[in-house]
Amino acid sequence: MSGQTREGENTGVEVGKDGLGPVPAEKRTMGAFSYWLVWIGGSVSTANLTLGSNLVSGGMNLMQAIIAIALGGLICAVCMALNDKLCYKTGIPYVVQLRGAFGYKGTLLPSLCRAIPAVIWYGFQSWVGASAINEISKIICGFDNIVLWFILFQALQIVLSAKGFQGIKIINNIGGAVVILALIYALITILSMHGDVVTEVVNKKGSWGLPFWGAITAFIGSNCALLVNIGDSVRELKPGYGAGTRCAAYGFAMVPSVVFMGIIGLLVTSVTGIANPIVGFAYIMPNKVITVITLLGIVFGVVTVNMLNNALPPIYVLAELAKLPVKKCAIIIGLLAYVTFPWELVKDSSAAGLNIFVLVSGAVLGPIFAILVVDYYINNRQKVTLKNYYNPDGPYRGINLAAIIGVAVGAVVGIIFLDISWIISLVPAGLVYYILNKVMNKDKAAD
Repeated sequence: MSGQTREGENTGVEVGKDGLGPVPAEKRTMGAFSYWLVWIGGSVSTANLTLGSNLVSGGMNLMQAIIAIALGGLICAVCMALNDKLCYKTGIPYVVQLRGAFGYKGTLLPSLCRAIPAVIWYGFQSWVGASAINEISKIICGFDNIVLWFILFQALQIVLSAKGFQGIKIINNIGGAVVILALIYALITILSMHGDVVTEVVNKKGSWGLPFWGAITAFIGSNCALLVNIGDSVRELKPGYGAGTRCAAYGFAMVPSVVFMGIIGLLVTSVTGIANPIVGFAYIMPNKVITVITLLGIVFGVVTVNMLNNALPPIYVLAELAKLPVKKCAIIIGLLAYVTFPWELVKDSSAAGLNIFVLVSGAVLGPIFAILVVDYYINNRQKVTLKNYYNPDGPYRGINLAAIIGVAVGAVVGIIFLDISWIISLVPAGLVYYILNKVMNKDKAAD
C-alpha cells in the first residue's frame, strides 16, 4: 500500500491521551532525560540475566560475550530509531502504525505476534520480580511465600498499567536511577569475590563463529519486540529531538544495561549453578542491607520492563481488537499474565526452551519490523496522510496480503536458520513485501 502526501496535518482525527488516537505535541509528557531514564529501566530485563548464563556454555569467553551482547544492544538501538520516526511525528501507536503496511483489517496477525509473547514475558518477569521480593522478605522477616508475593506484585502492576503512561513514567524515572547503581554494585561485588570464576571465563578459548552470532541474535531476540512497537513509547516524547538524539538515548540506555545484565547472569550462574538468577544473586551477595537495596533495584527494573515492554503493547492490541477502554484492557492483560505458568520458565530444564522461545519470537517479529521500515522509508518515502490511518474505507482498507506473505516467508527462513533467526529473516521479508506490494496494490497507490 503506497504512501500519501503530508505528515502531521490538521486532519480532524480524534486525539486521545491513553487511547489509540494520536497524542498531540502539547500533551506529551517526556523530555529527553526522562525518556533516557525510562529506557534505562526498560532495558533491565531479567530475561537478559537468564540468557547471559548460557553464553559461556555456548562456546564463548567473557570478552566475546561482552562484544556479542553490546552489538545486540547497539543493533536494537539503531533499529528502534529507524522504526520510531512515524509514530514520533504523528503520535500514533503501534497497532495504528500497522495499518499502513498490513491494511486496516490486516493488523490482527502482527498485533497478536507482538501481544502473545509480551503477555508471556509479563508473567515471566513478574515471577522473577516476585522471587526478588521473596528473597527480601526472607532476609528481613523470615517470611517465605513466593506465590503470595507473585499475586500481590502482579496486582500492583495491573493498577500501574491502568493509570496509563504517566504511571509508567513515574516508576521508570525512579527505577532507572536505582537500577544503574544496583547493577554497578553487583558487578563489582562478583568480580571482587569470585575472581577465579572470572579468570576461567576470560581464559576460555571461545568462538567467533556461529555461537557468537547466535548470541547476538539471542539478545536482539529478547528485545526485538521493542523494535516493532517502539511507537507506543516514543509518541509520549516531546517534539524537537532528531533521530540521532533518539538513537543515542536508546543506545546509552540499552547497551550498558544489557551488558551488565548479561554478564551478571553469566557470572552468577557460573558461581552458584542456580537457574533463577535472582535467587542466585541473593545467594552470593555478602551484605544483607546492600542485598536488600540491590534486590529492590531489580524489582524496580522488573516493573519498568513490564510496564513499558510487556503491558502496553498487548493492552493497545486488545483495545484495538476488542474495542474496549484501555483501563479494562490493562486489567484483562494483567490477569492473563497470572496464567502463563512463569514458574516453569525459571527451571533448569526450561533454560533451553526459553532460548528457543526467544529465537522463534525473533523469527516472527523480525519480518514485521522489516516490513514496517520498508513501508515507511521506501514505499511512502516518509510522507503519509494521518487521516488514512483512521479511515477503514481509505487506501489502507482491507487486508494487504503482500505484508502477510512477507511475514510468512521471513518467518520460515528465520525458523530454518533458528540460531540467527532475527537477522536472517529481515531481507527475505522486506524484499517479498516490496515486490508483492508493487504488483498487488497498484490500484490503491493512486488513492
